[in-house]
Amino acid sequence: MANDIVASLDNNKLEAFRNLNLLEQHRIDSFKDWPFPEQSTCSISKMAEAGFYWTGTKRENDTATCFVCGKTLDGWESEDDPWSEHRKHAPQCEFVKMGTAEKDLSISQFLLILGTVVKGNIQKSCKTFKQKFIRDNEDRKEEFVHPLK
Repeated sequence: MANDIVASLDNNKLEAFRNLNLLEQHRIDSFKDWPFPEQSTCSISKMAEAGFYWTGTKRENDTATCFVCGKTLDGWESEDDPWSEHRKHAPQCEFVKMGTAEKDLSISQFLLILGTVVKGNIQKSCKTFKQKFIRDNEDRKEEFVHPLK
């Protein structure tokens, strides 16, 4: 059912999801230098199905992060099962709790995941903004703490 929603959206609307890695295809597209072939248990398609997108580098190309809980895992082996590893390291993840590939999500499950991802993204943005604001205004802190000295 979730696929029906996605299919009804045009490409411009889908691009809004790309930065969130919300869609499995966007997660697949993120893998630039994954060390394991498609025949392995730890293939790109299986990683993306289990909620992971690539966050590796040329030096450390086996790093992936969950689009929902933000858990980053590295040190993958060819025979590792992405769902099992995700469940083991992030049992609190809403996506893992559902244990359902994107293509099998109901509309309500898809919307729950969307809400969780958007909420996490907003929280992360607020935290980043706050840290930057504090850094940028550190020298002016005394004006606010001890005004009119």
